[in-house]
Amino acid sequence: MSSPASSNDREKVVSKLPGWLRQNLKVRAAQHGVEIQAAVEQGIEAWMSLASAPGTVDTTGADSFSTFLPHGQWGGFRQVASDRRLSLTQGLAQSVQLWLEKNPAPSVQRAKHPRRRVVCNQKGGVGKTAVTAGLGEAFAEDPEALSPVRISRHFAAQLSESEQDDPLAVEDLPGLGRRTLLVDYDPQRHLTKQLGQEEIPMDSDVDSLSKHMSGEAKGDIRDLIVPITDDRYGGRLDLLPGCQDGFLLDVALSKVRFREAALERALASIEPFYDEIIVDCPPSLGLSMDAAIYYGRRREEEAAGQSGPLIVVQAEDSSADAYDLLITQIEDLRNDMGVEVDYLGIVVNLYDPRRGFIATSSLEAWIDIKDPKVIAVIGDLTDQRKAVRVKQPLLTFAPRGEQAATMRALAREIS
Repeated sequence: MSSPASSNDREKVVSKLPGWLRQNLKVRAAQHGVEIQAAVEQGIEAWMSLASAPGTVDTTGADSFSTFLPHGQWGGFRQVASDRRLSLTQGLAQSVQLWLEKNPAPSVQRAKHPRRRVVCNQKGGVGKTAVTAGLGEAFAEDPEALSPVRISRHFAAQLSESEQDDPLAVEDLPGLGRRTLLVDYDPQRHLTKQLGQEEIPMDSDVDSLSKHMSGEAKGDIRDLIVPITDDRYGGRLDLLPGCQDGFLLDVALSKVRFREAALERALASIEPFYDEIIVDCPPSLGLSMDAAIYYGRRREEEAAGQSGPLIVVQAEDSSADAYDLLITQIEDLRNDMGVEVDYLGIVVNLYDPRRGFIATSSLEAWIDIKDPKVIAVIGDLTDQRKAVRVKQPLLTFAPRGEQAATMRALAREIS
């Protein structure tokens, strides 16, 4: 966002605006990355240049609004408002409304392929499911509403006791507004359960993702998808629920021709409906993981870093061992099949510096890795656990919490 002008160049002015118009101004200015004072300045300048006043704006319930304008602009504005026989409140409302009309909300850019994020680690219990859900929620949030986003704090600060109690640096930004599909690829079905949805029954007559991958499905995979009904996501967030038959997927894939492409074939028909597809992987290094890695490969005409594995770890030694095994599998598939696989980064999850030397030294070791690099550190706080207990999305349960702000930052980091 652009820096505000020096106070020497501007004067403070106080007037009134209705709450709905002030909120629209705040959101739109954030969408365009400009200061509110610059937007008001531009609106007033455009309003004064009109041949006549535009239509009346409803200013019912207007209350105090202050901003900083270039010296002399407010005086000129007062004179024009007087000439047009309008109150300052009405003139300012018309100016802001004019700026909004001249600066419509930017549309969400749609890529040729949906971005395919493969959230993985061979080790269980590191929080892959929580990261998958939080990331998807952050991608789908309303672009016409503002929510706190963590914008700066060097990872090394988390190692200093003097820094641990500092508040997060956050800024209210509009949601990303992307059509997002969460895929519960783990037979343990934690993602489905955490979001309060029904898992697909393990029944010979009922389709599942595994059956679509093995070629045994009878219907359309779109029939399996369920929406996450919450106004915050505006119909943009869906879930492909898990099924217990995923435990048998590796056996089924051993009989499938070109099994590495099985997940891609299964999801191909629904890809055009989404901007983001996020796969919550099982803690496994089997054939199903090969299919997930292949699904996240860089496709023809796709820019580097758009899709690929996002590796979730914890600040402890067993995560490092599992990480090495996963990297070996990814590199083997990369070399054996001659495909490009772009690492999206490492997320250190459930970090708590109060655990002492093991946690802090392990975090330092993760940060020392430069390719892939650590792109987020998520604290071990209670919001996520409480959200799971009540079966609500994290960003619905605690939208202004520290974990929610970090999830939004992560979504922007890999956008």
